[in-house]
Amino acid sequence: MAAAAVAAPEVLRECGCKGIRTCLICERQRGGDPPWQHPLQKTHRFIYYADTGWAVGAEESDFEGWAFPFPGVTLIEDFVTPAEEAEMVRLMDRDPWKLSQSGRRKQDYGPKVNFRKQKLKTAGFRGLPSFSREVVRRMGLYPVLEDFRPVEQCNLDYCPERGSAIDPHLDDSWLWGERLVSLNLLAPTVLSMSREAPGSLLLCLAPSGLPQAPAEGAPAPGRSVLCREVEVAVPLPRRALLVLTRAARHQWKHAIHRRHIGARRVSATFRELSAEFGPGGRQRELGQELLQTSLSFQGRPT
Repeated sequence: MAAAAVAAPEVLRECGCKGIRTCLICERQRGGDPPWQHPLQKTHRFIYYADTGWAVGAEESDFEGWAFPFPGVTLIEDFVTPAEEAEMVRLMDRDPWKLSQSGRRKQDYGPKVNFRKQKLKTAGFRGLPSFSREVVRRMGLYPVLEDFRPVEQCNLDYCPERGSAIDPHLDDSWLWGERLVSLNLLAPTVLSMSREAPGSLLLCLAPSGLPQAPAEGAPAPGRSVLCREVEVAVPLPRRALLVLTRAARHQWKHAIHRRHIGARRVSATFRELSAEFGPGGRQRELGQELLQTSLSFQGRPT
């Protein structure tokens, strides 16, 4: 039997929104229509199927039955047990959560980073939390993560009462490396992926409605759709581990829309170092220091 969803310890009356970002709390204070009332910018919705690696046009859409390969997404279901999930969230909730943008709260285990100036400070960083030791060990059992050594963990807390969401974005690539790894806890959700690149995506007609690649060398009927009009929905089951690499990591922005938060959701995202901080890199000594600290698993939120 699945563990019951864990309620948020409190619903905050204050928010951490800045600039154009908003949540339900500040929208009520300001009045007026929230931005989520405006028409969606993306016209064509595709659904990602983890068992095939293809994105398929949504039912009753203009591109139903059409598909394109969507590389760089790995989904490992039931990565932790219900008991492990409950214990992880219990330990997270023992430490304070900081207010963040768009109705989120956060806990950071990592160096303080100024991405614009490409500078970081290690003061106060004592490593990943002790409860992540087994999670990181288990990651190494999968080929896609067998040499994955994270130096940062960011926990994000979402709840519908705050209107939590995260805008489309790409993670930094100066400090953070090829793989972006996230553990989805407490509730299922949808990761929405979009790309602002010019040009079009070429689509294949999926035989019998299944996203199967055509035989090599065989002609295939095709259509195209403007890249900037496409959104790919990646369903994230509860307790699943998501790995983004290649185009999904570096070219497609990812987001969590407010409408996809129906209950409290906690994510733990793990990041590795870029090549600049690895063996032979310009900042390899700093990278080695960060790794030794992170994998001591003695950290508290910074």
